[in-house]
Amino acid sequence: MLSAIGIVAAALALAGIGLYLSFEHVAGFAHDRLGFGTLQQGKLFAVGVDTGIMVMIAIDLLMAWLKRPIAWIRYPVWLLTAATVVLNAASGAPRGRGWQLLDYVAAGAHGIVPVLFIMVVEVGRDSIDRLVRPEQAERDSIPLIRWLLAPVATARIYRRMRLYDVRSYPEMVRRDQELIAYELWLKRKHGGDLSEASEDELLPMKMASHGYTVAQALAMPAGQERDAEERAEAAERRRLEAETRRKEAETAAQAAALRADGKLEQVKAEVEGATGQARAHAQAQVTAAERAAEAEEEALETALVAEAKARTATAERQEAHERKAKADLDLEAARLEREAAEERRLAAEADKVAAAEAQAIETATIAAARRGAAEADKAAAETELATAETRRAAAEAKRREAEEIARRETALASVEQSKLVAAEAQQAAAETRLAAAEIERRAVEAEDVARLTPRQRAVRKVARMLLERVSPETGRVDITDLPLASIQEELGVSSPATASEYRIEAAELLNQGYRP
Repeated sequence: MLSAIGIVAAALALAGIGLYLSFEHVAGFAHDRLGFGTLQQGKLFAVGVDTGIMVMIAIDLLMAWLKRPIAWIRYPVWLLTAATVVLNAASGAPRGRGWQLLDYVAAGAHGIVPVLFIMVVEVGRDSIDRLVRPEQAERDSIPLIRWLLAPVATARIYRRMRLYDVRSYPEMVRRDQELIAYELWLKRKHGGDLSEASEDELLPMKMASHGYTVAQALAMPAGQERDAEERAEAAERRRLEAETRRKEAETAAQAAALRADGKLEQVKAEVEGATGQARAHAQAQVTAAERAAEAEEEALETALVAEAKARTATAERQEAHERKAKADLDLEAARLEREAAEERRLAAEADKVAAAEAQAIETATIAAARRGAAEADKAAAETELATAETRRAAAEAKRREAEEIARRETALASVEQSKLVAAEAQQAAAETRLAAAEIERRAVEAEDVARLTPRQRAVRKVARMLLERVSPETGRVDITDLPLASIQEELGVSSPATASEYRIEAAELLNQGYRP
């Protein structure tokens, strides 16, 4: 830790010295030789260059410490450092005379400190990179002796190591040796003429510059064929998977369509069931109303027949009255005849007395004749009296019969009149029910067109039931006039609470202006 602190302190000291010397040299050179108007402007130029270098170096070190290095930022740092070295070296160039050896030494001396500073920064950056990323493989350096002995071949090796990120120098040497050995073997195989070699055999020489080893280059055709087969297999597999997914999607779509059709059919069945139930209910009500109307018509016809019978009874009653009057007349005539017979009998008795008184004067023959005539008259009078009595009794019986017939006809007429009134009431009720059935039918047809739910239909049915009970005095609807039992019976609802909800909703619907 102490050594690290010492190294950092020495690096900061070197950076401070370098910045100080660079600042002085670059500022003076910029003012004197680069055309900056004042020394202050030259100093600002020097500060800008050095600050830019320090900022980019700090960013480079920070990102390396955060394991997020920025590779390209090193190149602007190197460029600005090179510019600083050139400016420092130029500041030591001689004026007005030719270059001497000491001038070259002076120019080089002005660039030593910036170069040292950049070297320290690069060492620090690599140290940080190795600390924060210890798993990263290190890049081997090419020995200096190789650069001196085979600079061209070494440059090619360095180029390939950098281009294809080969970090091991021995590995790169081994690749070169394998390539040379393979080339010699291929020449021996074809008698020194590589033009007779096939394209696949020449692959290692062609692909060496692209970072391939001999084994990798020779394995390329087989690998490419295998890759092609794998691609074909993958394509076939993807095609089969796509076909399977397509079939699954079609099956799922068909299943969804069938489920949707099933739900649609279920909803249609429910709606048609509710509509059919409502229609059947309305049809039943209409049929009941028609039957009631037919019954009422029959009752009306019966009432008309009863009225005809009543008129017939009235006529018969009038005839009975006439017969009674005739009987009274017959009775009066019989009474008069009886009185006349009585008078004749009295006259006969008077004649008998007179005959008895005159018996002494008349002869016996005359008296006997007279007595016989008187007895004959008496018998005739008695016969006439009996006949008159019989006629009176018959007339009395006829009168009583006529009175009984009249009473019976009167009762029948009253009954027929009552039936007529009842028939008229039933006809009015039938007409009312027929009108109500017609209203119900139109309401049901309107509800069918509107596709109302069963609950909405039930509420409107209760609303129509409330309208039938509108108070004629106030013209208002009182929901208490409609018992819950009637709603339950009419709608087939078992719960009084549900019937109460229907009644309340129907009242609200009527208050909103609903009229069938």
